[in-house]
Amino acid sequence: MRKMRKNHEKSCLVADLPEGAAPQPLALPHFPTPWQAFIWRNWGYVTADKLAAVLGCQKEVIVREAQRMGLNTDSHYVSPKWLTEGYQTVIRDNWHILPYSQLLQLLDWTPERMLYVLKEEDFLWVKLGLLKPACKELRYQPLTSEQIVKTQALEKLLLDSLPSKQALEYLDEPFAFDKKYRAPASSKCSKRPFELTFIHSYAASCGDVFYDIDANDPIPDSLLKQYSALGVQGVWMHAILYLLHPIASSEEYSEGWQKRLENLRVLTERCDKYGLKLFLYLNEPRGMPMAFYDAHPDWAGVPFPEKFMRANCTSQKKVLDWMEEALYAVFSAAPRLGGAFFITMSENPTHCNSRLTVAQCPWCIHRPGEELIAEVLATAERGIHRASPGAVVMAEDWSWRDFAGEEGTRPAFEEQDVIRLLPENVWLLCISEWGLETNFGGVQGSIRDYSISQVGPSTGTKQAWNEAKKRGLKTIAKIQMNNSWELSAIPYIPVPYLLQEHLENLEREKIDGLMLSWTLGGYPGGNLELLRHKTVEELSEAKFSAQLAPKICQAWRMFSEAFREFPCDLVLLYCAPMNIGPANLLHPQPSNYKATMISYPYDDLESWRSIYPEDVVEDQFLKLTNSWKKGLDFLRQLEGEVSSVDQSEFEELTSMAQAAYCHLRSTFLQIRFIRLRNEGNTGLLKNIVQDEKQLALQLLGLARRDARIGFEASNHYYYSLQGLAEKVIQCNYLLATELCLK
Repeated sequence: MRKMRKNHEKSCLVADLPEGAAPQPLALPHFPTPWQAFIWRNWGYVTADKLAAVLGCQKEVIVREAQRMGLNTDSHYVSPKWLTEGYQTVIRDNWHILPYSQLLQLLDWTPERMLYVLKEEDFLWVKLGLLKPACKELRYQPLTSEQIVKTQALEKLLLDSLPSKQALEYLDEPFAFDKKYRAPASSKCSKRPFELTFIHSYAASCGDVFYDIDANDPIPDSLLKQYSALGVQGVWMHAILYLLHPIASSEEYSEGWQKRLENLRVLTERCDKYGLKLFLYLNEPRGMPMAFYDAHPDWAGVPFPEKFMRANCTSQKKVLDWMEEALYAVFSAAPRLGGAFFITMSENPTHCNSRLTVAQCPWCIHRPGEELIAEVLATAERGIHRASPGAVVMAEDWSWRDFAGEEGTRPAFEEQDVIRLLPENVWLLCISEWGLETNFGGVQGSIRDYSISQVGPSTGTKQAWNEAKKRGLKTIAKIQMNNSWELSAIPYIPVPYLLQEHLENLEREKIDGLMLSWTLGGYPGGNLELLRHKTVEELSEAKFSAQLAPKICQAWRMFSEAFREFPCDLVLLYCAPMNIGPANLLHPQPSNYKATMISYPYDDLESWRSIYPEDVVEDQFLKLTNSWKKGLDFLRQLEGEVSSVDQSEFEELTSMAQAAYCHLRSTFLQIRFIRLRNEGNTGLLKNIVQDEKQLALQLLGLARRDARIGFEASNHYYYSLQGLAEKVIQCNYLLATELCLK
């Protein structure tokens, strides 16, 4: 495991870690004791010795108690990658079980490391709900006779539900994706008319990716080879500028920067071997921890206490001077870098108006919002192009168009005002579908963020591109080719007709380039193959026999049309359980927890439904999944026609379609469960619990055979096999105790 470092934060204690409201943790009554839940969830993450150390008992006790619950102790394989590449999964699974002290012990982390991850890794603290449940120290206690009886019932019901104990063991090792990188089906292909196409690396996290590329390779050769074969021209990854170039008098925050810079250079050269360029995503000048400003009071911008940091005041010359020199130094040290794109209005505090909080800064309050943004981008352009004149500098318009303040006030600036101030050699990067109008069940809305179900580009995006073209700026469309927050737990959603429609629309707009994904959707295959095939029919003919290809197109058409029914809305995307699917536990009584971004849906139907009435959001997921099931049924009818030549591709398609159904159907069932529960109409809950159990079992079978299922780069695994099996345990418990009927 890689060495923990103290570079990111000044030394802190466990007591310094954020707690927020610190409510009581969720109860887990389907386990007779909390320590059993701990053993269950972490079986396979760490060794029995580690579990024993955390619980304060002997290894033999852990093995005995694991066996008592039905776990296969004869083959307890532990992949070290859970702690190096899947630690977010481990954190989420233990967030309601362990206090910080024991969570750090489990991970072998320092408090500094935890604080950095919560703050910098794709705002994990926000995803966890800005709170740490007030968990008590967890220690092993011998089971009482009553608890032994309950544990025996748990084991019997679980083993009766599973084909065998081996059903809880991975056949496809987690994180070992190399063998799943599928070669393009045919050398015959068509080329899309885009000057630049780039994608987030499927293997890269949102963490400190450049620190140790030997332990955690963010772009292995096998992945680059596949991207190149698919016609992708570049990959992008997160970067934080102060980790690549120190700030004078605060070098402790940048420890290891020389190593990162050298690793960055190595990665750019590796990309170069395959004809690809590496691009950085920069959200700068990145806000710093509060303690930083003791040494740099003249950098201090608007405070963000809930994120234990401040923005940097760009009205102070020192801030932008450092940023320009840092970019010059980075691009000088790694001259093969392809460029960078910048988001200037984001969740991470950067300048004083990055969250429309400019009113809190005495220096920035009187400056136009568009000027503050354009000034940051001009600084970036100067620094990068001074070192590398050919590098591509992109300005993403995320939230320029309709970023409202906390009170829902009108935007503080207009997008066209920013575009008019951009440097002449900056490319404008726009989210294609942002602003598309929607109407589901008579409820009007619009797309903010990303969608595959609703095909872009929007009118607002086309207007922004036209404004850029008037100035001679090049334009890029940000799209999601493989998946989106509508369903990110599978490597790609098999809806290629929606992607063909989107690509054809963008070709008509004469866009210069495509950003093919955010952190999700970087799998080198799936819908991405449409980059080298002009039509779905051409793609099908390349992948399947002449007899089967037209029928596969029929199935793809059915899935594509079904997916148009997804009730897209930003809050729903972030809060509803599509991405967790059947792994999300049911709540017979209200949990009183608010859903968090992507991580914890809980039972917060109020957030899930967002702008839609409860009946509308339920009906939409019912309509979507009923139509999707027709596509699955059609595939089943084709099984007798599948030749040995078609078998592999057919199984791939069927697996993706089944996994998608499990997630989407579970979302419908969970909405239905909560509505019936809240109405006191509990007589129908038993059937829902039984259906949820079957979906969890089906997804368990799929996930153990395909380690891509459940994985997303910025969130690691949404669930493990243990998590899906825990849902089976919970459903058995609810059915056996009839709690779901009360």
